[in-house]
Amino acid sequence: MPIREIFGLSAALVTPFTAQGAVDGELAARHAGWCLANGCQSVTLFGTTGEGPSISAAERTRLQAALRDGGVPADRIVTGVIANSIGDAVAYAREGLDAGGRYVLLAPPSYFKGVSAEGVFNWYAAVFAGLGASARGVILYNIPGVTSVEIGVDLVGRLKAAFPGIIAGVKDSSGDWPYTEKLLAAHRDLAILIGDERSLAAGVRLGGQGAISGMANVAPDRLSTMIAEGRDDEVLSAFVAELVRNPVTPAVKAMVAHRTGNAEWQRVRAPLDKTPAAVAASLGRSMDDAFGGGVAAA
Repeated sequence: MPIREIFGLSAALVTPFTAQGAVDGELAARHAGWCLANGCQSVTLFGTTGEGPSISAAERTRLQAALRDGGVPADRIVTGVIANSIGDAVAYAREGLDAGGRYVLLAPPSYFKGVSAEGVFNWYAAVFAGLGASARGVILYNIPGVTSVEIGVDLVGRLKAAFPGIIAGVKDSSGDWPYTEKLLAAHRDLAILIGDERSLAAGVRLGGQGAISGMANVAPDRLSTMIAEGRDDEVLSAFVAELVRNPVTPAVKAMVAHRTGNAEWQRVRAPLDKTPAAVAASLGRSMDDAFGGGVAAA
């Protein structure tokens, strides 16, 4: 069943940590509110940019509660699920959906390599069976550079046909434009979300419904304009090209630290390393040139 409204822009929310290494729910809630006030329709927790695989089950529960307690509506929180076991995937997805979330961003299992499309289909089928009546709003997360598992265009069609009313969309972070074009041509009844901001406007012109974007942590207004108008933003694209020459998650967090003037945002959880100071400073200057300087909230 196709979704009934345009998905729009969701910030792939970075996860802040305290000096003691704990998840900082209060800071995350303030940042989520800023994203929603500046062009995002939702925020996505526990994705790649949010260091999702490094966040424990108990921390997931506390962070989602912190956002709701901080004034973020439950239906504006997309729950990211990056798990290998069917049981963990069911538990994480159910928690977000049963709290009132509209969508779950669900990656395929990624530990075993060389798996078949049949095996991936069976994994998703088992997760949906485990969710039972709670199953809805699933956005398939295609990020083969991380998972080593491609969710092929035909597999999307098979899942959509087998589970009507459950599959809502696909987030395509493959960086493979020919794949993206095929996905858009075959499944325009779904919310096709473009992971690479440099291809966002082109994807929207072909029927894409928006993005779950790391850059929405720092420039949601620019991205929301791209989605609304389907117009390229060469300045933003040039900045993204510079940023992705570095480990992306620490670099995005460094840019949030630069935007807010709050160095606490630079912290990452092992095994990631924070962006070196000289690189962060250079990126910060480029960000000021691209989007304007000044300290903002959160």
